[in-house]
Amino acid sequence: MSTRTLWRPTGPEELALVEASGRRAWPPRLPDQPIFYPVLNEDYATRIARDWNVKASGVGYVTRFEVATEFLDRYDVQQAGGETILEYWIPAEDLDELNAHIVGTIEVVAEYR
Repeated sequence: MSTRTLWRPTGPEELALVEASGRRAWPPRLPDQPIFYPVLNEDYATRIARDWNVKASGVGYVTRFEVATEFLDRYDVQQAGGETILEYWIPAEDLDELNAHIVGTIEVVAEYR
């Protein structure tokens, strides 16, 4: 099975829900969050965790996880800014299926305060 490495910047509340799943799943989106945005490179995830999550909640985490390529192939990579600002836009209703295609666990690779 082919996989793709993705990163997700997150705050402490979302990370607590990830940990409650055994680090195997992302929690459902809130009603005002119709899209789940995993990103394609660690640098972009770091900038969001450090510059946005820390300001919002005092701490930001960078997570890394593998997803089966066969699932991700349904979605186009979105360029959300500069050349390296790349992410997937996964509709909230597809999040359970994305979680089913996570290979391994969701790892915390960095923490910023």
